[in-house]
Amino acid sequence: MAYPTVDKPYGLKPVNLIGGQVFAGATRQMEIASGYATNIFYGDLVKRISDGTIEKDTGTTTATPVGVFLGVSFTNSSTGQIQQQQFYPASQSIKSGTKIFAVVADDPDTLFQVVSCSATTTVAGMGISAIGNNIALIQNAGSTTTGNSAVAIDEGTQATTNTLPIRIIDVVRDTATGADTFVEFIVKINATMHQYNNSTGV
Repeated sequence: MAYPTVDKPYGLKPVNLIGGQVFAGATRQMEIASGYATNIFYGDLVKRISDGTIEKDTGTTTATPVGVFLGVSFTNSSTGQIQQQQFYPASQSIKSGTKIFAVVADDPDTLFQVVSCSATTTVAGMGISAIGNNIALIQNAGSTTTGNSAVAIDEGTQATTNTLPIRIIDVVRDTATGADTFVEFIVKINATMHQYNNSTGV
């Protein structure tokens, strides 16, 4: 049976919760500051900052995310209409008196599917022995065409280092490229790095 080929990363996609609980689409609205100057794509990690808003978490070997970005809504300053889309465009100008709200999967128990890469967007496999390890991220730029992230986990950095931001929970067998070569993994935000669990918060 032929399995689909995974040729590029797509960020972190929620699939379910620890223990096989269903991910029912529960999310939280979080504000993005007007004029925030960085694109945020579907599947990017985001973090709270001291003013109560969120921004893209660009960490690789360390990160302190509050969750994963799944879209945005804002009132377009030109049309006056509410606009909902897959990604937040950098430096967004909004209608006076309105806010920019991101949709964020922020449950610390959420499991995500993600691609393993060796450098930028080069897909690279790992064996089943990667399960249980922590791993670093590769912060590729997302696509303004699709709105999707291109963040990946960094093949070769898997270790027991407690500050690495991502924990590998399982492999995705449907897209394996060999008997013990997997290019997609099920992961979660490392508990000690998630902003809801770490001792310092923001």
